[in-house]
Amino acid sequence: MVRFGVVGTNWITERLLEAAAQVEGFKLTAVYSRTEDKASAFADKYDVEHRFTDLEELAASDVIDAVYIATPNTVHAEQAELFLRNGKHVLCEKPLAANSAEVRSMIDTAREHEVLLMEAMKSTLVPQFKMVQKSLHKIGPVRKYVAGYSQYSSRYDKYKEGIVLNAFKPELANGALMDLGVYCLYPLITLFGEPNRVQSQAMMLESGVDGQGSVLLDYDGMDAVVTYSKISNSHLPSEIMGELGSIIIDKIGSPEHAEIRYNDGTVEQLTVEQNHPAMYYEVEEFVNLVQEGKKESDMNTYERSYVTMQVMDQIRKQIGLVFPND
Repeated sequence: MVRFGVVGTNWITERLLEAAAQVEGFKLTAVYSRTEDKASAFADKYDVEHRFTDLEELAASDVIDAVYIATPNTVHAEQAELFLRNGKHVLCEKPLAANSAEVRSMIDTAREHEVLLMEAMKSTLVPQFKMVQKSLHKIGPVRKYVAGYSQYSSRYDKYKEGIVLNAFKPELANGALMDLGVYCLYPLITLFGEPNRVQSQAMMLESGVDGQGSVLLDYDGMDAVVTYSKISNSHLPSEIMGELGSIIIDKIGSPEHAEIRYNDGTVEQLTVEQNHPAMYYEVEEFVNLVQEGKKESDMNTYERSYVTMQVMDQIRKQIGLVFPND
């Protein structure tokens, strides 16, 4: 049994706990919030005994083995390292940190204290993504990767009224790239590694974050096109094109269906059964690793998290997206 604390009492934590309830070996034993009222309300909802309003007390306590962090991106590194130094395993929401220097420091701290750190990137751990990965060879030499994640933010209406909520605040290391673009980049780097060259452009909002953007990434023998937006919707699938055919993926951020369309007109279904919510698989992976005594995921590796953040650093530099952590 892996005893978890949660840091961040928001909708994403609730979504994770719904999925985690189905994971054998997961047990929620502690809740942290900055205010006692919030901590108690959240803990009561999930019938959790231990409530904390002091992060250091939670990190040092013996009521948890691991922690799930779902706080603003600006504090991911600081909070994660506090738990890692206290010998606690850390499952941290994506993006892992605000920049690659922070990611490198987190990885070094995890290794030094011999505990597990994993980015909670769900899309690479669901069965459908693994099926796509296993099927890449069927389409011959890959020549192009096209992925998009554009989702009109419910908070953008407030933004247009002059109310800037967290999603559009650069001081919290937010914006379209950090929130949605990462979902396109992480699978790309998982499948094809580090690009040779990155070119990007974005539409910047007055608050200082990017509302939407596009990225071209150059590889030996192939290229990639990534688009993302929080100010418009897209309903297009993502696609990996090879010389023998193309793999069509319904949603890059949470793949559920995929197929190969071969050049001769035949279609091969790659869709696999997924019996759990998407976030189940990241929790299952993390719990299994802890129970097996492993210190790094084979899929959501340190290298992939670091390279993804390095690419995002390059994009931010090109579009002028600056965070306090820089």
